[in-house]
Amino acid sequence: MISYRSIVRCALPAILFAAATSLQAQENFFQGKTVTIAVGAATGGGLDTYARLVGRHLGKHISGNPNVVVANMPGAGGQVAARHIYAVAAKDGTQLATFFPSVLIDPLLNSAQRGIDPSRLQYIGNARAEVSVCVFRRDAPVKTLEDLRTNEVVIGATTPGSQVVDYPVVESRLLGIKLKVTSGYKGTREIAAAIEKNEVQGICGIGWTSIKVQYADITTPNSMFRVFMQEDAKGDPELNAARVPLLASLARNDEERAVLDLLYAQNLLARPYVAPPETPADRVEILRTAFMRMTADPELQGEAKKMRIEVEGTSGADMQKIVASMYAAPKGAVEKLAEMLKRN
Repeated sequence: MISYRSIVRCALPAILFAAATSLQAQENFFQGKTVTIAVGAATGGGLDTYARLVGRHLGKHISGNPNVVVANMPGAGGQVAARHIYAVAAKDGTQLATFFPSVLIDPLLNSAQRGIDPSRLQYIGNARAEVSVCVFRRDAPVKTLEDLRTNEVVIGATTPGSQVVDYPVVESRLLGIKLKVTSGYKGTREIAAAIEKNEVQGICGIGWTSIKVQYADITTPNSMFRVFMQEDAKGDPELNAARVPLLASLARNDEERAVLDLLYAQNLLARPYVAPPETPADRVEILRTAFMRMTADPELQGEAKKMRIEVEGTSGADMQKIVASMYAAPKGAVEKLAEMLKRN
């Protein structure tokens, strides 16, 4: 009579061989392939800058060393790229996307069908948690945060759904400050040009690292711009040391603070990278591992330093936890934020 243990002893080598063969097949899958990163924004902005840096380094950390290309897919505040990766792109690990983190919170705020379910996306990694700021011309008619309650500042913006629209809209409606949003610009680089020409007086909801790339002298008195305030729960250490105030200090009660906490939670996922739903789990794991190795790579860090940007990876698993925490926010804060953004 053949014992159970005998069967296991005979079968185990075959099982291990099959598992090893399967893993090798997945690792070899990317050899000779091209991985495409769809960027939900125009060229020249923060999302595009980071995506092109990632594109230059990610491939060498993926088994098989695939070619990596970046394709800009702007529109609808990042929704065009998000819907493409969610419903159209190949679900084999060769398609990734990066877009504004507002895309991930939008379904929470909108009772209508928005085209994606963030819980089904495969989170690969985040290249940088970012502090958003408002940058004004030095001749803008405000000196302190309190001045915003009485003096209007005209803000350049792109399309609803992007932080450069959503942040000043919510802040104005919630806190009673006077930020007049002028939308319709193609991207943040175009807004910066409009500020230089005095078509508008500033921009809000833009990442601090993006501004530092565009204007290396922004912290000096000779710059025509100044970082007027931080749009974040805690602030950036560099800006805190420079005593750039937090706009959240104008919140008048716990409800307003809770709304801003939910809004600013997006800063933790400022440079997200995702794969389509149903991408095979083993390929997702290969991409996640490669992404975190890439962000720690001295070669990438050296290039990032020359570009005056910072890369600090957040794992795909931790990204999922952050998104889940957004969706567990107090109902009152969610409803109030949805009301401010008029998503319904």
